[in-house]
This record gives sequence, C-alpha cells and structure tokens, in this order.
Amino acid sequence: MEFSIKSGSPEKQRVACVLVGVFESRKLTFAADLLDRISNGFLSDVLKRGDMDGKLGTTLVLHNVPHTLCDRVMLVGLGRERDFREKEYREAVRSSVRALAQTAAVEAVSYLTELTLKKRDVEWMIEQATVATLDVLYKFEQYKSRKPDETPQRERELRKLVLSVPRRSDLADGEKGLVQGQAIGAGIRLARDLGNTPGNVCTPTWLAEQARVAVEAAGGLCQVLEQDDIAALGMGAFLAVARGSAEPPRFIILQHRGGDEHDRPVVLVGKGVTFDSGGISLKPGESMDEMKYDMMGAGTVIGAFVAAARMKLPINIVALVPTCENMPAGNACKPGDIVTSLSGQTIEILNTDAEGRLILCDALTYAARFEPEVIVDVATLTGACIIALGHVATGLFSNQDSLARDLIAAGDEVGDRAWHMPLWEDYQEQLKSPFADMANIGGRPAGSVTAACFLSRFVKPYDWAHLDIAGTAWKSGKEKGATGRPVSLLAQFLRDRADLATGQTVRRGRPRRDPVEVVSDDDAD
Repeated sequence: MEFSIKSGSPEKQRVACVLVGVFESRKLTFAADLLDRISNGFLSDVLKRGDMDGKLGTTLVLHNVPHTLCDRVMLVGLGRERDFREKEYREAVRSSVRALAQTAAVEAVSYLTELTLKKRDVEWMIEQATVATLDVLYKFEQYKSRKPDETPQRERELRKLVLSVPRRSDLADGEKGLVQGQAIGAGIRLARDLGNTPGNVCTPTWLAEQARVAVEAAGGLCQVLEQDDIAALGMGAFLAVARGSAEPPRFIILQHRGGDEHDRPVVLVGKGVTFDSGGISLKPGESMDEMKYDMMGAGTVIGAFVAAARMKLPINIVALVPTCENMPAGNACKPGDIVTSLSGQTIEILNTDAEGRLILCDALTYAARFEPEVIVDVATLTGACIIALGHVATGLFSNQDSLARDLIAAGDEVGDRAWHMPLWEDYQEQLKSPFADMANIGGRPAGSVTAACFLSRFVKPYDWAHLDIAGTAWKSGKEKGATGRPVSLLAQFLRDRADLATGQTVRRGRPRRDPVEVVSDDDAD
C-alpha cells in the first residue's frame, strides 16, 4: 500500500476516486462543497433525492460527476456535526476505506484528512488516518491454499491513497504524521500476524526468530536466551510453566538505544504463552483454539517496540518476552506444587491455568537489572477482566497513579482506551498461602485485581503498570482475529516519554487553523 501527502483542489484530481464528507444535516464539507459548486449542484441534488443522509459510516459512490477529472466521488457520512469528534473521525476514515475496497478503484484521494477537529492538527489527522487505513486493509491469508496474489480481485485492489492537507504549508506536518502512522501501523500488523499464526507454527522458538528479524530490521538489538540459560538464571516460576511442553521456552530481550547510554530505560514486558491449554488444570474444549492468542502480550510489546524503533525515538527501551507453552504432561507442574521464583520468593501453584503471572514474575524481576525508569507489562491475564470491562477497555493497574494517568492519556490520544482499576493492599490478603510466600491465585472475587497484586510483589521499588488485555487482544465470531491492541497505546506512551526525555511538552495535538476559501492549484497524481 502506497501513501502520499498532497495539497490540491478536489475537482482537479485525475484519480479513480475522490473521498469527501457529508454531515447528517446534508451539510457538505469544504471539499465536498467545492465539488458541488463546480458540478452545478450535482452533489446537492443527489442528497435531496434521499440516497444518502450523512449518517456516520454510510457511503455513496457517484460516477461521472460533471466537470471533475476523477472517475468516482465517494460521499462519506460523518454523522451530526456537533457530535463529530476523534472517534467519529476514525470511524469515517475506516468506513470510507472499507467501501473503497469494494470498488474497482486502485488509487484514491481522501479529503477527510482536511476536516477540522478541536485541538487536533494536521499531523494527528494524517497519522490517525494512516493507522486506521492500514488496520482496515489488513488480511491474514497465509494459510489459505489459494494465494491472495492469484485471486482475480487482487488486480483491482486499492494500491495508492493520497491524503490531502489544506495548504502547502501543511505538507511537512502531513509527511511527519504519515511516517509515524506507517510505523505504528507496521507494529500493529506485526502484532496481529504473530497472534493469528497457529500454535503449531508459532512456537516459542519461532516467535523468538520472528522478533529477531523484525527488530533487527528496525535497527534494534535482540538477544534470545534458551532453556539452559533460563535455568542458570534461576527462573523457577517460568520453567515450571514450560515443563509440560515438548517445545522449549525462550526468553527474548530487545533493546532500542535511542537515548544517552546512562539514561534509564522504559521496560516493556509481554506475556508470551504461545498456546495455553491450562496445563493440568485443563481448560474446557470450547473455544480452546483461541488460546493461541495467549501470547498477544508478547505480540503487542514486540509490535510497539518495532514501531518505536522505526520512529527512532530518542529514549532507551527494553522489551522482555518470556515465551513458552502451557501443556498437560506427566512432568507438568501440578496444583499444590511450590516453586521458587527468580526473586527468591516461593509460590504455591493452586491452579496451573494461572500461568501467565508465573512467567511474568520472573521477567519482572529480571527487569530490575536495567534499573528502569518505569516498567509496563502487558498480558492476556484474566477472564475476570473481561467480566469487569468487556471488550472495550484494557484493564490498567499501577503502583504509581501518575504513571496510570500517563497511560490512560496516551490511550485516549489514539483511541485505544484503558481503565484504571484498584490495586489496594486489602486485596493482597487473598494471596496468602500456609505453605509458601504466596499462592498464584486469590479465588474468584476480584480475580483481575489479585492477579495484578501478585505481579506487584515483583516490581518493588520501581514505578510499574500492568495492562490486562484479555478482553481487547482479539475478537471472536465472524471477525475472529487479533486486534493489535494495545500497540497504539504503548507507542503513544513511548512517544510521550520521549518528549519528556528531550524536554518537550507532551504533545496532545495542537489546534489547527480553520480552512480557508483558497486551496492549492496543484493537481494530485
């Protein structure tokens, strides 16, 4: 998919399709109004006939619009003007790209990126449009017998999208937004590809190799520790989970050295259980195939790391990924077993299906070696988080409220929302064990909270946050597949940390000027 940024009048575009917006009141946007004027009211007449009402997400493709040079004009519904915000903007972009993919147009120019949003500038508009477009066009067809390149419709798929900016003076900001959007989009795609790959292919060894290839291509460093190395470190909790599988575990260490060598890094930790059967505490058979997504914490951490490396952020970043399978076997860990973690703390395993926290606790302890500025772990950790928040928001826990606020603000900036959950000392009581320092579960009440409480015991004295993505990492049903969340949130968080590290004010989309009545005479290709 090829993107470009241009400034030009819509009626002069010699392309297969021009995309413009219409509000629910049938009010035309600036670009749509220009087309309406040049075509002697052609668009207004169509709207008056009732073929489109401007509701958010609706589209209408018009052919042979008088006095224009394009083959098609697509009208995109924006909803009510007074309600048009960031969420509506993203939905309008997504719906326009979905509709565009149903046409034979191989190239298009979108004027949706010229819309006005309070406190949002050209750079933000272009970046978000790029990420949304790449997300909509994502396909995972590697395991279909008929290759995508062999299908007839491949010849008429969208290949080029021009994103328009209001003025020539906006071109530099637009290009910057495009570069950032492509980096984040690539990180999301990588995370989705890793998650959607079946468990018989996506083993810990394969995941480690994919991480190495992607990270080194982005300019980062990758080290992979094997089973003997993990054992030598003393990661007893991690190895207990891996014990029942024929696939050996791996511990992936990624580094981006964008800051000064003495700068403390941001450490990301991702749960990488490439298949979770539940172990001896076997899961029900229904939907167990979706347990290939239990490595999406790892997938999103790797994806966010790659995005940050591609953006060349001026900070130091470390990503740690413990990866293994959780399988039942004669040598698998059992309920009642007691293991010793890397921290020296002992854990009574009451449920082998609470395995994510066991591999994470050793990785979190290992993170202290880097003397991190902050630690953020990401994991499909608890079904209880789905009960609490559904599939809308990621659960956020932290031992530092200011860190939680930073993560929530980053998610709000890019539409990848998280919700701050409690981490009070009262909940720690549920993890008491008569035989070990702690149990690995705290019972049914507040399951996502007690899981976070467990992890909190391995991060002292660092600022730490935990993102439970069990409800947001993938979708079931007809849209089944990895979502790539929360790559966008993590990437924005890292950009915010980079702004702080370089003494800049954290950027939240500067207000843009109102559109003027004159546009460039440049034609887009």
